[in-house]
Amino acid sequence: MKTALVLGAGGFIGNHLVNRLKSDGYFVRGVDLKHPEFSKSKADDFEIGDLKNPDFANNVIRENENEIFQLAAEMGGAGYIFTGNNDSTLMHNSSLINLNVLAASVRKKAKTIFFSSSACVYPEFNQIDPQNPNCSEESVYPAFPDSEYGWEKLYAERLYMTYAKNHGLNVKIARFHNIYGPEGTWTGGREKAPAALCRKIAEVSDGGEIKIWGDGLQTRSCLYIDDCLNGVLALMKSDFSGPVNIGSEEMISISDFAKLIMKIAGKNISISNIPGPTGVRGRNSDNRLMKKTTGWEPLFSLEQGVEKTYSWIENQVHLSGKILY
Repeated sequence: MKTALVLGAGGFIGNHLVNRLKSDGYFVRGVDLKHPEFSKSKADDFEIGDLKNPDFANNVIRENENEIFQLAAEMGGAGYIFTGNNDSTLMHNSSLINLNVLAASVRKKAKTIFFSSSACVYPEFNQIDPQNPNCSEESVYPAFPDSEYGWEKLYAERLYMTYAKNHGLNVKIARFHNIYGPEGTWTGGREKAPAALCRKIAEVSDGGEIKIWGDGLQTRSCLYIDDCLNGVLALMKSDFSGPVNIGSEEMISISDFAKLIMKIAGKNISISNIPGPTGVRGRNSDNRLMKKTTGWEPLFSLEQGVEKTYSWIENQVHLSGKILY
């Protein structure tokens, strides 16, 4: 039986990955500080512990581990990453996790390890024009990420590549572009833009108003969770190591994104633009290298993915009693 170890299995992407691997016939072990928030993990074994502790990391990674998916990280949405208030925590915690995981992987002779990097590694100066951002993989240098979160991810990429070079680890690296879907964080300050917009629109009645940080002209592309998992597994099965983008090329402004959600919700809601952390002006995945090396491309349109996500978040809002009307 194929076996896999998912680090960060209590998180949004990690829990969905566990489910996908189980459906593909894997024996799956999950590791995290916590169990998944919205559904019971389907992992065959789930260990609670802190990968910042080198002893725990060493114990949880077993001899000759076949496939390791390293998704564990300190992270959040714009309100967590771009205020600057959490920079030392972001860099310290994620760096410790990756250092411990790699040291243990070498010690235990792990075979293949996937590392989830981020589109936040790309230079801010290539993402000033919201209509023409450049996020091709080679454009990452000269480096100038817009956040300490991006700097830590870029450092971690190089860390994984040095372990591949010096210790023979088979490393796979993907840069995720705004992954969203049901069972993702939707409130509390660490939610990302798709979930935050869905929540705001679900909370107000038809004819109401929502607040959006910035002028709303900033652009993003967002990838539905099922497409993300297909991309990760395609990369793992390929002969390519990366780094490579896993994202959508369907770019949209934040204002138009909100209007798309309103259409799905059947609501006419006004937008009030307010000051707040927004990140770069424009970002869009460039999938040419990923398609060339693995054949992967997204299957879900933004509207299809948002329909599924909004329905789930709307239900969560109702269950929580946070409706504002």
